[in-house]
Amino acid sequence: MPNPTHAVRPVGAVRPVKSPDGASGRWTVLAICCLSLFLVGLDTTIVNVGLPSIGAGLHIGTRGLEWTVDAYTLVMASLLISSGALADRVGRRRVFRLGLVVFGVASVVCALAPGFGVLVAARAVQGVGASMLSPVALAIVVNVMTDPRERARAIGVWAAVFGVSMAAGPLVGGALVSAVGWRSLFWINVPVVLVALALTAFFVPESRAERPRRLDGPGQLLLTVVVGSSVAVLIEGPRVGWGSPLALTGYAVVIGAAVAFGWVESRRAEPLVDPRLFLRRPFAAAVVGAVAVFVALSATLLLNTLYLQHGRGMTPLAAGVVTLPMAVAATVCAPLSGVLVGRFGPRPPLVLAGVFTTAGGLCLVGLDDHTDLRWPALAYLLVGIGFGCANAPLTHTAVSGLPPARAGVAGGITSTARQLGSALGIAAAGSLIAGAAPAQLARASRPGWFLVAACGLLILAVAALAPSARARRDPRPVGRPAGHAETEGARTAGGRPGRG
Repeated sequence: MPNPTHAVRPVGAVRPVKSPDGASGRWTVLAICCLSLFLVGLDTTIVNVGLPSIGAGLHIGTRGLEWTVDAYTLVMASLLISSGALADRVGRRRVFRLGLVVFGVASVVCALAPGFGVLVAARAVQGVGASMLSPVALAIVVNVMTDPRERARAIGVWAAVFGVSMAAGPLVGGALVSAVGWRSLFWINVPVVLVALALTAFFVPESRAERPRRLDGPGQLLLTVVVGSSVAVLIEGPRVGWGSPLALTGYAVVIGAAVAFGWVESRRAEPLVDPRLFLRRPFAAAVVGAVAVFVALSATLLLNTLYLQHGRGMTPLAAGVVTLPMAVAATVCAPLSGVLVGRFGPRPPLVLAGVFTTAGGLCLVGLDDHTDLRWPALAYLLVGIGFGCANAPLTHTAVSGLPPARAGVAGGITSTARQLGSALGIAAAGSLIAGAAPAQLARASRPGWFLVAACGLLILAVAALAPSARARRDPRPVGRPAGHAETEGARTAGGRPGRG
């Protein structure tokens, strides 16, 4: 006879899984997930310092180099939320391991790419794999760390690792390109992927959402069109002309797809992006702040790479050394920012992030071909402090108030905002210097530094909207206005009438 305890399972129930034993087991899971996060973040920025070498090796101009970076971030930004929802449905460890495999195989193709087309296509596939890593790993961590205090510490470590990976990319990339060549930027991923796969098989438990959400095909398609069209217009605008019929068509596509996306999502019972989340000021502010932070960072890295290597004739390693203050500042400030969030709430570190990012951008608006290199190094230090201070409060604000079973989708939304900001920053900065000769790069980059400063001011505005230390203890769930409650498996407001 079958065991009666297994005869009936409620629809949508979580299958029993073996949780990590003790605190050491939970922190081992965090370390494995952080390893994948480091890989994703590093690959977002490590390629920047190798762009001149890639361009020379494959005969690619500035526009093609922008696509080399943005093919990765664009695809990742488009698929992050769906990957999180898929993981909540079919199993987070399963999707996480699949993402590692896809990322690793695509990295090998990138390393062997014979030309521009293959490289960009492989970078896009890398983005598919990366979309299965960042939000899914965060969901695994949130579900393993059940104690609120321990979870807050884990999110602080998570934010610190991501900040370090993004900031360390130029230095690591510079050393690799100088020593081995640009293809090593992709070969380095392979052993990390293999180690992460092996550790995941032994230590990471499987988990699913109690009530997995349906996949939203129309919403996913429209989001991809919005993100892809926005980036394409920024990259191709200088070539086709901002007022050309092709550009005007692009503007119309972006606006039409954005309006359609909002209309479709507001009418679906289980949307890709739940509009009700944005009714809560902290969540909406965190998403806007994430976009601003990564626009500033990606614009800084691209402008820095081309200015130092093309404009000043420096080697990739030397250019990476100039950005070392940024990496050090992000490494030191990220965990300190987490401590500040725990004691005083997200507002103080966000104020620091806004002030230092603004100052770093303003330092470089007068850049020329003979500027003392200590001056851009100082500016990169300031931007690094701003970046390090921003991630922990933004991550904590966006994720901590959401139910663990929705962590995949929640992580996907905030990660999408980051990658969208990264793609937009690359596209915007590249459009400003497109066609500029090496001797003109310093002057052409000046509007880009105003853009970085403007992002810092936007972060300051987000800080004003962020919850205070008292507000962050508000027990009301994120995603509902005051007076509404939500439990997993039931929607008491905003859903279909009569659904329990």
